[in-house]
Amino acid sequence: MQHNVLILDFGSQYTQLIARRVRELNIFCEIFPYNHIPSDLSTYKAVILSGSPFSVRGEDAPHPDLSQIRGKLPLLAVCYGAQYLSHFSGGEVAPSNTREYGRANLSFIKSGETFFEGVSENSQVWMSHSDTIKRLPTNGVKLASTHDVENAAYRIEGEMTYAIQFHPEVYHSTDGKTMLENFLVKIADVPQSFTPNAFVEEIVEEMKQKIGGDKVVLGLSGGVDSTVAAVLLHKAIGENLYCIFVNNGLLRKNEFESVLDQYKHMGLNVKGVDASDRFLDALAGIEEPELKRKAIGRVFIEVFDDEAHQIEEVKWLAQGTIYPDVIESVSVKGPSATIKSHHNVGGLPDYMKLKIVEPLRMLFKDEVRRVGATLGIDAALLGRHPFPGPGLSIRILGDITPEKVRILQEVDAVFIDGLKSWGLYDKVWQAGAILLPVNSVGVMGDERTYEKVVALRAVESTDGMTADWVHLPYDFLMKVSNDIINKVKGVNRVVYDISSKPPATIEWE
Repeated sequence: MQHNVLILDFGSQYTQLIARRVRELNIFCEIFPYNHIPSDLSTYKAVILSGSPFSVRGEDAPHPDLSQIRGKLPLLAVCYGAQYLSHFSGGEVAPSNTREYGRANLSFIKSGETFFEGVSENSQVWMSHSDTIKRLPTNGVKLASTHDVENAAYRIEGEMTYAIQFHPEVYHSTDGKTMLENFLVKIADVPQSFTPNAFVEEIVEEMKQKIGGDKVVLGLSGGVDSTVAAVLLHKAIGENLYCIFVNNGLLRKNEFESVLDQYKHMGLNVKGVDASDRFLDALAGIEEPELKRKAIGRVFIEVFDDEAHQIEEVKWLAQGTIYPDVIESVSVKGPSATIKSHHNVGGLPDYMKLKIVEPLRMLFKDEVRRVGATLGIDAALLGRHPFPGPGLSIRILGDITPEKVRILQEVDAVFIDGLKSWGLYDKVWQAGAILLPVNSVGVMGDERTYEKVVALRAVESTDGMTADWVHLPYDFLMKVSNDIINKVKGVNRVVYDISSKPPATIEWE
């Protein structure tokens, strides 16, 4: 894999957005915690320091070792990074008189600076810090100011080091992408060569070299990630790929049969395994979300181990792990700390003697879809909404029972079918229903009822890192609510979730 840009994470909520913006420039980048810098930096052409919830003046301030980076590689320091370079290199950082948060406008831009080519004065930027740079570091040259922030951007003479106190990666910085492109392409001379076609060619060759003539077993879920992973691997190793689609009893209504039918037409070697009872037994009585995830992950591995033993001399387990899974499972101090574990991240138990291969490990969700289109995968499959690995278990709050699964499958089917029939499905990034652990009083046929409450959730997003709720038409919500209450036994109340991520998550558990 090409390693062009290294992003060091200091715990900022925006770190992953930096990576998204860099990838949009067709430039490959990777995120590493600030205290785990790769030992070999020879393949990196530029480094970006993220923001942080910490203050450089605090005792717990993150201190990166930049000895192999500063002055040796083009360096862009964002927010905390900019203050860090100033504070520990002859400058001064102090508390701001007014908390600098939100929209601001550039009131001064130094002329003739490549970093600000194509950026006009009064350009809007996004601030998010309570400290400010009072004095620039040694050899610092002021590049830009806002009305309230004197040293909004600077560079260091004699180095290709640039620093900005605002966030170019967020939508509110209107010329942020231009600034990133100026730094990466015009200053750091990073090639814009990270395209879906280039990825397919590179990863297929890498898989051929890595796997050779070995056999690989892959768990299909019916979703975009595992399907694209399967087609990529099939392109690399052909008949040595053995696909297994497990029914964990927590899939959508009739999904096990429909997905198996779908795969018949793709030339993949797929075996369906119905392990519903095994999963539901393992989940019985468990209410805590993280324990549910771990139980499902454990049974997945057990099922795969059983199936893998039926394939002679299989040596690899392939997984559809994507980059957000990897990032969310690596703890960095701050808001980007581990939020949840992912059942396909973190390795296998010792008794399972399979090596792991993850062809999509470095891709965001939207990039996976573009790779899938390059591979010729059907657009309807690529357009499927994401569905969590633990399935409906994390959409049933509290313990799992077969009856709760039945109720939620029925509700989900009414909701998803409704989105499709109203022409709304492709306008939504992800949608689903959540079964709440509460009953509510209702009236049906002049009789009092005391039945379940379900919440509907529909969000728009690019890659799931941030998401906003979708303003579905009231007429649609009214029709779906009526259909659910009339058709699904056990439900008498429907609510709609209007929370965004952050602060909420897309899934409720």
